[in-house]
Amino acid sequence: MTTMPVAGITPSPALPEDRAADLVLRNARIHTGDPARPAASALAVRDGRITALGDDHDIAGHVGPGTRVLDALGRRVVPGLNDSHLHVIRGGLNYVLELRWDGVPTLRQALAMLREQAGRTPKGQWIRVVGGWSAEQFAERRLPTAAELTAAAPDTPVFVLHLYQSAILNRAAVRAAGFTKDTPDPRGGQIVRGRDGEPTGVLLAAPSALILYSTLAAAPALDEADRITSTRHFLRELNRFGLTSAVDAAGGFQNFPDNYATVVGLAAAGQLSLRIAYHLFPQTAGQELADLRRWIETVRPGDGDEWLRLNGAGENLTWAAADFENFSEPRPELSPGYESEFEQAVRLLMENGWGFRLHATYDETIRRDLAVFEKLAADGLFPAGNRWLFDHAETVTPHSLERIAALGGTISVQNRMSFQGRAFADRYGAEAAAHTPPVTGMLALGLPVAAGTDATRVSSYNPWVALHWLVTGRTVGGLSLYPPDRLVSRETALEMYTRGGARITGEDDVKGILKEGCFADFTALTDDYFTVPAEDIPHIESVLTVVGGRIVYGAAEYEGLDEALPPVTPDWSPVARFGGYQATVPPSRTGVRQAALLAEAAAESEEHRLWRSARGHTAPEAADGALDPCYLP
Repeated sequence: MTTMPVAGITPSPALPEDRAADLVLRNARIHTGDPARPAASALAVRDGRITALGDDHDIAGHVGPGTRVLDALGRRVVPGLNDSHLHVIRGGLNYVLELRWDGVPTLRQALAMLREQAGRTPKGQWIRVVGGWSAEQFAERRLPTAAELTAAAPDTPVFVLHLYQSAILNRAAVRAAGFTKDTPDPRGGQIVRGRDGEPTGVLLAAPSALILYSTLAAAPALDEADRITSTRHFLRELNRFGLTSAVDAAGGFQNFPDNYATVVGLAAAGQLSLRIAYHLFPQTAGQELADLRRWIETVRPGDGDEWLRLNGAGENLTWAAADFENFSEPRPELSPGYESEFEQAVRLLMENGWGFRLHATYDETIRRDLAVFEKLAADGLFPAGNRWLFDHAETVTPHSLERIAALGGTISVQNRMSFQGRAFADRYGAEAAAHTPPVTGMLALGLPVAAGTDATRVSSYNPWVALHWLVTGRTVGGLSLYPPDRLVSRETALEMYTRGGARITGEDDVKGILKEGCFADFTALTDDYFTVPAEDIPHIESVLTVVGGRIVYGAAEYEGLDEALPPVTPDWSPVARFGGYQATVPPSRTGVRQAALLAEAAAESEEHRLWRSARGHTAPEAADGALDPCYLP
């Protein structure tokens, strides 16, 4: 069956069915990622793998009567993207419940979305804005206040998470969460209170984000049927941006096996549209070793198949060894004796052939962890076959990088500085920010480096925002962090986002490049990543995403060629109304739209100033008169 749009290749009726391609893509500008053959214009797929690459003439002999032939219309085609650190399983379980502000250009628009959603949300449910945005992306350059959330949604609980720094709740959410004058501050967190001692609606990570996540966990959850629908729509949303694989980094409130059941069921039914390699994360302080022993006895890394497989432990192994990366707060001092239990955890994993990943933001933490690894390596417990890596590594030093390389480690970097770069620079200075993280230093040492987002609760899941950060060094607010000699090329950044992620899972021989025998995972883009103006990279999307030869996303000329999904449920879901990432018109393509957004923001800012003035406020304050700690000038 030939699929439009197509031209130029005639099927061969004499070609045996067992040799004919299932799918052919022609008239493309293919970046293969393979140094031996970096470019092609056509490819053929059979049984989920690439069987041929070349030009139309080379591929013509693979076209039979039943071959689906697609014309790429000269578009750029690249290997499918692979986010090396994405909380995809947890994100899928909650996606349809969340109002996403990812990509929203003004606070005025964000609050309008919130106001509209309040009219759709039934009693007993919450409105959740959970990550993927920053005050810097708004033209107003500030966060909403608790009073503004209450004005937009007087009766519906609203929880707005801002990075790892804070959460803002309206009055209804304060009541629903059970916060009162007598509620004690949890360890590492602060409930901001007014002069009368009552909670203002602002929660601060000081520095631990557990206060934010435990409050979010109090909101109603989906039933299993809706979790399945939610996960399928979230995976489709990731396919929209050309993602074909992700490494799930687990995380808090993600219990195994219970919270993995949805993706396991979808994999068994052949309904995953994204390849997922997942990790296991001990959830309860004090029983980490017991959890690790239980998993070692019941499952093994590699269990599963090419669509869903266990990759190892982490990103935390023991809670005491985890630092928190709230750059609005000072670096946390970890307990002086965490190494003893941490060493037991790493030894247990290495003795049993388990790899792991470790959340480590600061070099101070990395140095202490490396001392443990070097001790175990002296006992022969860091064999080459056990893959392990540091996640984040924002302030890692050259000496620590050399030690990581000597132990055969890998690093996975995320674009958290896209969203937190200004906070980091304000605290540590521009010179320190210029080395955070030192990606070019990692690459210069020959370290394997993979790229990702750490979405969904901090950065956006849009991989092109991360690629923009890698090649320009700019935050979502336009702050330039790095000098030109610390930026990577577009080709290198893409390699980190394709084959780099595959190295973490040991699949770089079949994933992350386009050549014969590799997975048929690729995406055709709205714009040519290699030539589009740098400021437009975050606005790139896919028009065609293929995973294992299956069309999992189609837009523009390919709309309707992807697999049908059930409607979003529940029907009041924010996703049902607004979708996910809010695409905006790139400023380089139209100055008129950008000018309109800025004028709208200016009008909102003046309206906000008058609102405060009418209430006698002379400084940024919350509704009860207390200083609003979330205000950004």
